[in-house]
Amino acid sequence: MIGSVAAVVVAGAGFGAYAMYGGAGAEDTARTTSAAAGKKAKSGPLTATEVTSTAQRFLTAWQQGDVAGAAAATDDTEAAKALLTGYTEDARVRDVTLTAGTPAAEKVPFAVKATVTHGTTAKPLAYDSALTVVRRAGDGEPRVDWHASVVHPELRDGDRLVTGEAGTPPVKALDRNGAEVTAAKYPSLGTVLDGLREKYGKKAGGTPGIELRAVRGKESKAAKTSDKTLLELSEGTPGTVKTTLDPALQAAAEKQVAGKARASVVLLRASTGEILAVANGGHGFNTAFQGSLAPGSTMKVITASMLIEKDLASMDEKHPCPKFFGYGGWKFQNDDKFEIKDGTFKASFARSCNTAFISQAPELENDDLTRQAKEVFGLSMNNWSVGVPTFDGSVPVQSAAPMAASLIGQGGVRMNPLNMASVSATVKSGGFHQPYLVARSVDGREFATASRTMSASTLAQLRELMSYTAAYGTAAEAMAGVSGDAGAKTGSAEVDGQEQPNGWFTAYRGDLAAAGVVQQGGHGSESAGPIVAALLRNAG
Repeated sequence: MIGSVAAVVVAGAGFGAYAMYGGAGAEDTARTTSAAAGKKAKSGPLTATEVTSTAQRFLTAWQQGDVAGAAAATDDTEAAKALLTGYTEDARVRDVTLTAGTPAAEKVPFAVKATVTHGTTAKPLAYDSALTVVRRAGDGEPRVDWHASVVHPELRDGDRLVTGEAGTPPVKALDRNGAEVTAAKYPSLGTVLDGLREKYGKKAGGTPGIELRAVRGKESKAAKTSDKTLLELSEGTPGTVKTTLDPALQAAAEKQVAGKARASVVLLRASTGEILAVANGGHGFNTAFQGSLAPGSTMKVITASMLIEKDLASMDEKHPCPKFFGYGGWKFQNDDKFEIKDGTFKASFARSCNTAFISQAPELENDDLTRQAKEVFGLSMNNWSVGVPTFDGSVPVQSAAPMAASLIGQGGVRMNPLNMASVSATVKSGGFHQPYLVARSVDGREFATASRTMSASTLAQLRELMSYTAAYGTAAEAMAGVSGDAGAKTGSAEVDGQEQPNGWFTAYRGDLAAAGVVQQGGHGSESAGPIVAALLRNAG
């Protein structure tokens, strides 16, 4: 019924009048303690009438400018009142028209059309959003489940909308050849461009314009999410920032993730750390740089380097790979419960034997893997200075079963494609080079460093392990046709609530290193592997 209703603007009103069922009351129906005391709380699934009438009440009040009435129709009155008040006063949004779509269970989509004004400047604003109706805790009354995304889908809880002079001037990003980089040309780079503006807008020589933007709150800032321009009312003068992106490789990366909403990939120059390409199939969040996901068996590259250094493993020596191994009260197993009898560590690495790594947990200190990740691979120190926000990996100190799980990239270990591409780059180049998108000469910032490198013997063995895996192990099918000096490691990471694991792949070829993840993609050899290998295969 909601889907067929039209919205009508009343001339001269700050908000349009929402023509829905002939109007709706916006009074707060909250009961006093005494009034509600004798009534049983409502329960059970919401009826279609409850969903439509609650949505009607909220949207009508919002459109009419009745902030208190709209907020009362939600399950978080104070938060709703604050954001809806800011929608008018801070964001300067006027003449709002809300048109509901067809409900899908408890979810009601709606379209927003309005005008944003600043001084004598005005521009139309249009976007789609949605609300969900739930039963309020306590009395079970139907209410809009309040989140900032109801007001605008680009908002997270704690964020707000503001219209005014941009806090930072715009920037014109350039690729390594001097051509402009735009989100229209490279859709994956929208979040990257936001980050460049936040970091360099005030340093690049531009002047700010007037815009409607999402200003991030504490939670978003903690997640290193940048402010985002939603509507530009008047243009500023952009400054310029040169990046390390290679236009041909960036185009190739975009092509590889196109149509794969959960795929992300990064390509680096191993000897320098220059980021040549970054792409995300889903463009709303930069998983490639800021994702925090268990890396699965790609973590075995770091673990293997540690075991070799500690003389707990050697490439051509016999190494246990039983079907099961118990540690810390957990029973670990291999994919399909396979085992390798009388096999070498090389065979276990190439086939990605979990128990070959877990079996060494009793010989390790709780902080050994953490130290290896930090000291050799430059990870888990939260000090990378790439030029845009990044998550720099996390390898926390753990004990018992979680420590053992971390050896195979589960437990508390978290990474993203940027981190794992850097791992392959460290193996290929022989030492850690912090990845970067903007040269340090632009602003004189300090790059992260690792405190030591692997011994020549450890490095040689690790390269051979990855090379053998690329040629004969779990990565062989994906790496077919990748010529020259190449190495790889596959991975899959189980995630609670997912039917399929996240698929991972990290590899190098010549002076290039890359890594990718496909969330819920299954085995890395079949999901992320073809994406990464295609970039390495076709790169010059």
